[in-house]
Amino acid sequence: MQSSDTGPSPSLLPEAEALWSVAHALADVARPVTLAHFRSSALDVDNKIADGFDPVTQGDRQAEAAMRELIESLRPDDAILGEEFGAKPGTSGLTWILDPIDGTRAYLSGTPTWGVLIALSDSSGPRLGIIDQPFIGERFAGGLGTAVADGPQGPSRMTTRATQTLEDAILFTTFPEVGTPDERTAFEAVAEKVKLTRYGMDCYAYALLATGQIDLVIEAGLQAYDICAPIAVIEAAGGVVTNWEGGSVAAGGRALAAANPQIHAAALDFLRQVP
Repeated sequence: MQSSDTGPSPSLLPEAEALWSVAHALADVARPVTLAHFRSSALDVDNKIADGFDPVTQGDRQAEAAMRELIESLRPDDAILGEEFGAKPGTSGLTWILDPIDGTRAYLSGTPTWGVLIALSDSSGPRLGIIDQPFIGERFAGGLGTAVADGPQGPSRMTTRATQTLEDAILFTTFPEVGTPDERTAFEAVAEKVKLTRYGMDCYAYALLATGQIDLVIEAGLQAYDICAPIAVIEAAGGVVTNWEGGSVAAGGRALAAANPQIHAAALDFLRQVP
């Protein structure tokens, strides 16, 4: 799903265009694999942990395997970090970061809020990212000169909202419990101030933020493959993504994604007090 007039600027370097070509190819190869198992009675679900429930399906494993195979074919010198098959070293200074199905709980429940996350990072952090929702047919791509959403309504440039106060903000998180008791208390302090709080959207919430539908996403306990693609997408659309101290969250941890610096600062005042 390449963009046209809403895609990369004319000044975009040929290298960036080549990287975007690979990124879209990865999303394209993952789509049919994930859809083959979505809402299927034959879906196999395994639990990764003994204490609790951290599901993985054949859709997760097969989609990541397909993307890794394509990277190794097209860009063999790049490193790879994936949720299901770990890290593969590289020599180019670039790393593809893959979450084949972000929101496996939604996936196995038949809810179309899961997505395929693809990011390309260097030593400074994510350079580009894709949030792809195969069932709806939506793709959100940001970084290296582009900030484009494409789907059933056609392509459009992504721009975040200009909301200035928490009282006017819409806030999302995936799990009501958020993280530790202290982290949940901090989240609830923000939630008490905003106009509307919603739950359970997984990576789709970050896409909604990038497209100007909501103002804040607050999460904890993330891994790099959960957040690197959303960082690139949201920053390209004009938003801000940090940890709860205001620093980089590219390695995972506690994430605060905001539509603009003002609403980010307002939420950060509550979150940075957590020990």
